[in-house]
Order: sequence, then structure tokens, then C-alpha cells
Amino acid sequence: MSMTNDKIAIIGLGYVGLPLAVEFGKKIDTIGFDLNKKRISDLRKLIDLTLEVKSENIKKSKFLKFTSKVDDLKLCNRYIITVPTPVDKKNKPDLSFLIKATEFVAKVISKNDIVIYESTVYPGATEEICVKIIERKTDLKINLDFFCGYSPERINPGDQKHTITNIKKVTSGSNEKTSKIVDNLYKKIIKAGTFRAKS
Repeated sequence: MSMTNDKIAIIGLGYVGLPLAVEFGKKIDTIGFDLNKKRISDLRKLIDLTLEVKSENIKKSKFLKFTSKVDDLKLCNRYIITVPTPVDKKNKPDLSFLIKATEFVAKVISKNDIVIYESTVYPGATEEICVKIIERKTDLKINLDFFCGYSPERINPGDQKHTITNIKKVTSGSNEKTSKIVDNLYKKIIKAGTFRAKS
């Protein structure tokens, strides 16, 4: 068990989520969650078919566990959502993965937990869609019972030079205190430092 109160869940283990889970898992209790059971089975065998993370790097994450069971997320208090947000044939954003991931979090979130979004969304989507889903499905209210953060993903698939640990990360939160917590969380793994946006 790591020496921190942070227990992180990474929701979505694609080219953004897996490297993030691996780096956090080297220092903090982390659960990597994905609905794809074959993906979870491969990762438990230290196999990443996307070739984003090498087997030896996954092996170094001694605090990381992989799961496809939503109930396992109840152990966490920091949820980082990294699911894809593709566009449809009309170039409109498809938020179905984001909505589903937020609904998963709503099933397990507790008071004072923080939900951080890394999925690429249009301005206002986090507040107008995601926060409302959590409030509607729980008795929790934003900035009273739970909190939100945002840190846009800045990873290029296949780029082994500009990886998660050596890029500059932008962070923010739903209030000043949360903003500081989110920023400090990422500083645990980002060597190049972070930039905290105003709340």
C-alpha cells in the first residue's frame, strides 16, 4: 500500500489512460478500469497491444491493479476519466463514452471525492453534462459533496518522446481548493511540471 490518502481510478485504458495509470501506479494506489475484459486480461499479463507502454514499465507499477468490475472502483477517491470522445459523420462530438463513464463513477462516488476529466470535450461539457449526471444519480452536490477537475490530454499516440511524464500539464478544478489538489496530484508524476489554470 502506498503512503498517501489518494486512491486513484483511471477510467478507460487507451493511449491516454494506460500510460497515466502506469505512472500513477508507480507511486499511488491505482486501479485501471476498462470494460474490455480481453484488454484487462492482456494488461495483467503485462501485454499492451497498442504498444504505448512496454511490459517492463507496466511491471514497475507495483501499486497498480487492473479490473473490468465497476464495484472495484469503490476503493478509490480520485477518478480520472480518459475515455475517447470521437466525432460522428456530421463532425459532432460523440459523448456516449464520456456519459457512460460518468454514470459508472456516479455508482461508486462518495462524499469529498474528486472526478477529473481528461477526455477532450467542448467548453462547458463537464459542468453542463457530466456534473449534472452525478448530481442526478446521487444525493451529492458539486463543490459541497463532490468536486471536479479538468486536465486536457496532450498525448500523441505512438510518440515515445513526448510521453506523459515529460510534457507540461494544464490542470484546473471546480474551486480553488480542488484546483490545488488536482495540480498536486499530477505533480507526483509529471517531470516537466504543471500549469494550474484559474478556477
